[in-house]
Amino acid sequence: MSTPVTRRTVLAGGAGAAIGLALPGPTAHAGGHHPTSVSFTLDATTLDGGEQVTSVTLDTRRLGPIDPAGLHPGTFTVHARATSPIPIAPGDLIFSEYDLDRTVTAARLDRQGNIVLELSHGEGQLGGGTLGYILSKGRNVRLDLVYTITQNTPLVRRHGTPVTITDFVQGRLSNPEVDAFSHHVSGSGMKYRLYSPKRSPGSGRRPLILWLHGAGEGASLPDGYYDNETTLRANRGALGFATPQAQRIFSGAYVVAPQSTSYWMEDGPRFAPLIRDIIDDLVRRERVDPDRIHVVGCSNGGYMSLKMTVTYPELFAASVPICGVVEPLGGEGPPLVTDAELAAIDTPTWLVTSRDDDTVPPATNTVHAHDLIPGSLITLYDQVVWNGYRFPGHFSWIYVARNDPRLDDGTHLWQWMSRRRR
Repeated sequence: MSTPVTRRTVLAGGAGAAIGLALPGPTAHAGGHHPTSVSFTLDATTLDGGEQVTSVTLDTRRLGPIDPAGLHPGTFTVHARATSPIPIAPGDLIFSEYDLDRTVTAARLDRQGNIVLELSHGEGQLGGGTLGYILSKGRNVRLDLVYTITQNTPLVRRHGTPVTITDFVQGRLSNPEVDAFSHHVSGSGMKYRLYSPKRSPGSGRRPLILWLHGAGEGASLPDGYYDNETTLRANRGALGFATPQAQRIFSGAYVVAPQSTSYWMEDGPRFAPLIRDIIDDLVRRERVDPDRIHVVGCSNGGYMSLKMTVTYPELFAASVPICGVVEPLGGEGPPLVTDAELAAIDTPTWLVTSRDDDTVPPATNTVHAHDLIPGSLITLYDQVVWNGYRFPGHFSWIYVARNDPRLDDGTHLWQWMSRRRR
């Protein structure tokens, strides 16, 4: 059985490295056999529909060479429990909590001699996600993950007797794409994550891509919940621009993803200068080219992308609002971005949405904005389908994260952005 340590506790306490160094205990069991303690890592991947734990890596390299022929999916059982990190009010709902056995699809050795347990996962598959959605708050939260591993058959070693692990100690959640973004807090207290491109001799200033998240990735400060994590774990929006493909197209680009203290639409005019402060700070202290700053945002962030170009007409080289909100979704109240403001935008703008978006109606928002923004481009999808899986129509940011939108001449979105200069 394992000694469970929640992921939230590990991240909050910075104990991931220490847990990863768990060694066999000195106390002998009855019969003279020493207990064998092994730490393990939760390996995660951000899929288009959100982050999932896709495998578990056991730190078994110190046990000596293990015979891979003795490994099979039934060697270990993996149980997962995921619960909310903050209290859920009576009558409220949180989606994606779970308490179940994860299906082990394969057991193998990596190059270091660690055992990797591959877990069944996929778009729309429950039981592996790292985020939960609290209905009343309209927010994603990082679930507390407790994984319990049980060994069912001894491990066969090439030298020495078979070994049975007596204690499994949970370590950190590892997602290389997310971990490549560093944590920061601006002078105003706004949290953000930053990807910095690889430096090469003689390289000059680089583009900066500002990613503005949707409503579900903001903070919930009445609960004291402000994680600086869900912006990268809920979808591939920011991660897409940090991929090797995107970095080649942009010749190396910074990617910054600030996290709202609530949601952008709540108070866009107040948030705009706070975001601008982050941009100005990055221009001062990093090798950011002030003539190649791009803004991209989805849904709530699509609104904020438009608001940023309205507020700072000379700042951005390009703007990509995805299923952005222009009119109040309830149909009451003044426009969030007025027709006059839309007509005055002169930042090169490429809008993206799907016709079957039933969260942000395309006609009164994206299409309306395209009709008014001079020279703007638009990509209208019929539905959101990627790798054969159909997503809700609101998820059109998936196409942007995969550089799918293209012009009639074959120019894709990222290439178009990379050619823009202020």
